[in-house]
Amino acid sequence: MHKIGILGAAGIAPRSIIQPVRRRGDCCIHAVASRRRAAAEAYARLHGITKAYAGYDELLADPDITIVYNALPPAAHAEWSIKALKAGKHVLCEKPLAMTAAEAEVMVEAAEGADRVLAEAFHDRYHPVFLHLLAHKRSGALGEIRALWAEFHVDIPFDPHNIRHDPAQGGGAMMDLGCYPLHWLRSFMGEEPEILSAQAKLTPLNVDQRMEVKMRFAGGVDAQLVADIASPPFRGLLRIEGEKGVVELDNPCLPHKGHSIREWFGGSYREFTLAAGTTYDYQLAAFVDAAENGSPLPTGGEDAIGNMRALDAIYVASGLRAPQADRS
Repeated sequence: MHKIGILGAAGIAPRSIIQPVRRRGDCCIHAVASRRRAAAEAYARLHGITKAYAGYDELLADPDITIVYNALPPAAHAEWSIKALKAGKHVLCEKPLAMTAAEAEVMVEAAEGADRVLAEAFHDRYHPVFLHLLAHKRSGALGEIRALWAEFHVDIPFDPHNIRHDPAQGGGAMMDLGCYPLHWLRSFMGEEPEILSAQAKLTPLNVDQRMEVKMRFAGGVDAQLVADIASPPFRGLLRIEGEKGVVELDNPCLPHKGHSIREWFGGSYREFTLAAGTTYDYQLAAFVDAAENGSPLPTGGEDAIGNMRALDAIYVASGLRAPQADRS
């Protein structure tokens, strides 16, 4: 029985980890930690969690915990994930894994040194809907890939106190939302892109509220990405154009909340959905299997480093971040 500890009394945790755990019989939510004891205790009461810790170190010192879910802001991901790994815990860390690729590399080194599993919580990558798209790629049904388009829009009204609008905490359209469509594109192509250009529209705090990116994959396959935290309603789209057909997926991030797959092949068209569980359930199943059996994860450390390198390059191309020297 894996006992899971949650770092941060996070609003996402009930749907991302607590409910999926309770649909399984091989793990349980054992503890939650917050910087304030009252917040941890209130969260534990609300969600029926056994233990509440006032401080993250206390949770990491609990010898019964085998898995840590890091739901802290991105600026705290590296520090507390590394501490958890060194404490002998497997770590499922919310996206983006880190603030920079250099941080991600140190996290992966810590996981390898501790012989523990580290994964970035791109839950959508595990869902049958995304696996359906990958099957088209592997089978060659689409033929040569010619172009890709990915976008993700969520209305997050400007608030200087919201971490999603605070670049120091890992806020901004590209870090908070754009990491998803970037991951869709990288995962589908199975390779790393060259960032050609990036244009940002800024908030009063000089954080990107919209990012438009052009990139290129091997063989001259061009892709475009848009991420926007100021354009309702919630919507996401992935479009793949091949020489033999075109596939579009509405809502790649949360297909269990409703999605549509549209396919054009040989002059025929069909639109359909796939009945399946939540993205979080599939992610948890894969993570537990990795913790128990060492099974490889498509959102493991090396993949996370690749996503962070692309994010770094996008921010440099947009002018929002200075180029960083390679780690020696």
